[in-house]
Amino acid sequence: MPEWLGLAGQRVLVAGGAGTLGAALVDGFLAAGAEVGVTDLSDSALAALDSRVSVRVAADLSQAPAARQAVGDVRERLGGLDVFVHCVGINDRRSIEQYSADDWDRIISVNLTSAFHTATEAVVGMKAQGHGRIIFFSSVAGRSGHKLHGPYAATKGAINQLMRVIAHENAEHGVTANAVAPGYMDTTLTRQYLSDHPEKREALVALIPAGRFGQLEEVVDPVLFLSSPRASFITGQVLYIDGGRTIV
Repeated sequence: MPEWLGLAGQRVLVAGGAGTLGAALVDGFLAAGAEVGVTDLSDSALAALDSRVSVRVAADLSQAPAARQAVGDVRERLGGLDVFVHCVGINDRRSIEQYSADDWDRIISVNLTSAFHTATEAVVGMKAQGHGRIIFFSSVAGRSGHKLHGPYAATKGAINQLMRVIAHENAEHGVTANAVAPGYMDTTLTRQYLSDHPEKREALVALIPAGRFGQLEEVVDPVLFLSSPRASFITGQVLYIDGGRTIV
C-alpha cells in the first residue's frame, strides 16, 4: 500500500466491517498501516476478521443508544478516532405497495438511523481533536429512481444529504465528510439477489457502460484516499464508483 496516503497509525472505525465490503475495507486499512476497530451485529461475524483488528464491538447499530455506545467504546479503546466509515445497509427489492410498515421501519433504522447516530458520535471526538474523516456508503440508487428500491433508495438519498450537512457544519473544525456510491458490485447482497434471479444478471450488466460488475478493490482504494490526509480539501462530495452507470 503506498505510504504517501499517510494512513499509517491512523485510528479507524469501520461500522459494518464484518460484511463482504466492510471486511475488504478493513483489510485495506490494515495494509495501509492503520489501527482498525470494527463494530458489527454479532460476535461470531467479528470473530472471523483478521487477527490484526484490535477492537471489536458487537452492537445493533439500528438502535440509537447502542450505536452511540459502540462508537464511543471503540474510540476509547483506540485512544481516539481519526477515520469513521459507515458501511451498513440492507435492501429488499419489492414494488412500493408491497412494503409493510415494519419493512419500511427496518430498512430505515438499519441504513439511515445507524448512519445518523454513529456519525454524530464520531464527530464529537473529531471536532475536539481538530481533524477527522467521515465516509458514508451511499449508492447509485440514492440518485436514480431504480424500480424495486423504494425504502433503500430513500435511505441513500437521505445519507447523501446528511453527509453534506455534516461536511458543512464541521469543515471549520478540520473534519471532512464524504460518501462513496457504488453501482452494481460483486458483493453478498448482489450474489444473493442473483442466486434468486439468475436471469437478471445479463440485464444488470447491460446497464453498466464498463460491461461488468465492480470489484471490491475498486471501492476500497477510493475510500482509503478519501480517508487519508491527502483528501483534506475534499468534503461534501458523493463519489460514484459505478463503471459509468450514472452517466446514461
